[in-house]
Amino acid sequence: MAGPAPARTQRTDTPTPASVPHPGTVRRTPSSQPEVITGAQAVIRTLERLGVDTVFGLPGGTILPTYDPMLDSEQIDHVLVRHEQGAGHAATGYAAATGRVGVCMATSGPGATNLVTPLADAHMDSVPVLAITGQQSSKLLGTDAFQEADIVGMTMPITKHSFLVTRPEDIPGAIRAAFHIARTGRPGPVLVDITKDAQVATLEFVWDDDVELPGYRPVNRPHAKQIREAAALIAESRRPVIYAGGGIIRSGAHAELRALAEATGIPVTTTLMARGAFPDSHPQHLGMPGMHGTVPAVAAIQKADLLIAIGSRFDDRVTGELETFAPYAKVIHADIDPAEIGKNRVAEVPIVGDAREVLSALLEELRGSFSASLEDARESWWTLLNGWKESYPLGYEPGDTGLCDPQYVIERISTLTGPEGIYTAGVGQHQMWAAQFVEYERPNSWLNSGGLGTMGYAVPAAMGAKKGEPDRVVWAIDGDGCFQMTNQELATCVISGIPIKVAIINNSSLGMVRQWQTLFYDGRYSHSDLNTGHETVRVPDFVKLAEAYGCLGLRVDRNEDVDRAIEQALAVNDRPVVLDFTVPADAMVWPMVPAGVSNDSIQYARDIRPDFSSEAAEEGEIR
Repeated sequence: MAGPAPARTQRTDTPTPASVPHPGTVRRTPSSQPEVITGAQAVIRTLERLGVDTVFGLPGGTILPTYDPMLDSEQIDHVLVRHEQGAGHAATGYAAATGRVGVCMATSGPGATNLVTPLADAHMDSVPVLAITGQQSSKLLGTDAFQEADIVGMTMPITKHSFLVTRPEDIPGAIRAAFHIARTGRPGPVLVDITKDAQVATLEFVWDDDVELPGYRPVNRPHAKQIREAAALIAESRRPVIYAGGGIIRSGAHAELRALAEATGIPVTTTLMARGAFPDSHPQHLGMPGMHGTVPAVAAIQKADLLIAIGSRFDDRVTGELETFAPYAKVIHADIDPAEIGKNRVAEVPIVGDAREVLSALLEELRGSFSASLEDARESWWTLLNGWKESYPLGYEPGDTGLCDPQYVIERISTLTGPEGIYTAGVGQHQMWAAQFVEYERPNSWLNSGGLGTMGYAVPAAMGAKKGEPDRVVWAIDGDGCFQMTNQELATCVISGIPIKVAIINNSSLGMVRQWQTLFYDGRYSHSDLNTGHETVRVPDFVKLAEAYGCLGLRVDRNEDVDRAIEQALAVNDRPVVLDFTVPADAMVWPMVPAGVSNDSIQYARDIRPDFSSEAAEEGEIR
C-alpha cells in the first residue's frame, strides 16, 4: 500500500479528518424554533442561508431527493448542464469571475467521477468550489451497488476536504463547514457526498451561523518579525523584482500590490494565474514570466538580487530548471499556505499570511522604518530593464498563408471588447496567445486552467463566468481541439440564456503538441492533426455545429475580416456566438523556454535568442 504524500507537498491549511468535528453538532439557542424537514430540504435550505444563487448540475438517481425541493427555491437558479464536467468547470468559472463560492451538483457513480477533473483543476488553481454529490443508501455502501463509487476516497487528494454524510442531522453542518473551508485560507474545492437515505430521512433544522473546526485555523496576519526582515531586504536590494502569483487575485490584493510597487518603484511580473493583478499598461509591469513569458520578465528574474514572491508557488512553468532559476536572488516568499513556502525554493524570509495583509504590512513597515529607501530610483536597474523592454517587445511575425494570424485575432478581440470583458481559455497555444495579447487591466478578467492544464475548460468556464457576471462580455478563446471536448455546453447556454462569445483559433491540429513536434521531434506529427484525410472538408464544420445548437456561427479566414466579425459578435446578446477563425497550423508561440532547461535559454523567436547571460553576471555588478 502506498504511503501518504510527503508532508511538504500537502496544503497545511487543509483540515485533516480528525480535525473536523462531527458536522451534525448544532448549538441551539433559546430562540431557535426547530422545524422538521427532510435531509434533501436541508441541503437546499442550507445553500440558501449561505447566499448561494446558482447551482450547476445534472440530476440522477441518488441526488433526485435533493433536486425535488430545489424546484421550489425562489433564490437558487439551477443550470442544467450536458455533462457533469461542464458543471464543475462552470462552478469554477463562476467562482473565479465573482470571487464567490461556485456550486455544482451530481449524482453518484459516473456523475460524481465526472467531477474529478474540474475538482482537481480547482484544487491546483485555488478556486473555491462546493461539490454536492448523491451516494447510494448507507446500507449499500461497500456492496458495489449500482452507481456506487467511493468519491470521497477518490477526491481526498484533490480537494481541501471531502465529507461523507450518512445522517440527515449532519447535513447542514457538513455543508456549512464545507462552504467555510472552500472560501477561507487558501481557497479550494470541497466535496460533500450525501447518501440517499440521509436525503430522504427527516431532521430538526436549526440554523447556526458559527462554524467550529478545531485544527483548522488559517493564518491571515503575517508575523511582524518576518515583515521587518522582508522590509530590510527590500531596502538594501539593488535589483528587486515582484513575482506576483495567483494568490494576489484570490486575495483581492491588487490595490495593495499596486500601492507597494508604486511606492518602491520595484518592477512587477505577473504569472499566468496573476494576469490582471497589476495593469498591463503600467510602466512598471514587465509582463508574464516563465515558459512563454516576456523577455524582460524572464531576464529580470534571472538577474534579480531579490525576489518578492507573493501568492506564487515557484511552479516549474515559471522556474524552468529550478537549480538555475534566479541564481543571484535572495527570496521573500509570502503565501497563505505554509506548505508552499520552501517547497521548491528556499526562502531567506518566509511569510505565512494573506496577500492583502502581507502587502499592506510591508508598505507600512517600509514607510515607517525604511522611508529613505523609498526615494531610491534604482536607475541602473531600470536602465537595464527598459533596454530589454525596448529590444524585446511582445510581438509576432505576420504569416504569409493568407489565413488569420492568431495573435492578431486575439489582439483585436481585446481592443474591441476592452478591459471590462472576461476572457477564458482552454490549454495550449491559444491559451498562451490569450495570456500575451489580451491587455489585462483588472483582476478576475482572465480565467484559465493554469495548474492542471485542462483541455475543454474554456466554454463551461465562460458559461459560469457569464452567469455570475451577466453584465460583462465574456469570451471563451478556445482551440479547435479543446472546443471539441466540451462544446455541448453551448446547448446549455442557449437554453439557459447565457450569451457567451466563443473564438475558436482553428489550426486543424493540437497546436501546442504540433509546436513541440516541430521543435523537438523533427517535424514528425504523430497524431496531432485533427483533420487527417479530410483536408478539403471541415470535420466538424464549426459554423454548422454552432447553428445546430442555436448559436450564431461565423467563419473568418482573413485578417481583413476579423474586426467586422468581432463587432458583429459583440452586437449579439440574445444567444451565444461562435467565431471560427482559421489560422495556419505552423504558427508558434514565442517567446519560449523549452521544458526543463534554464530560463537563460529563452528564445525570443524561432531564430533569435536574447543574450543577457553576460549582463549582471556577478551579484552586485549593477549599481
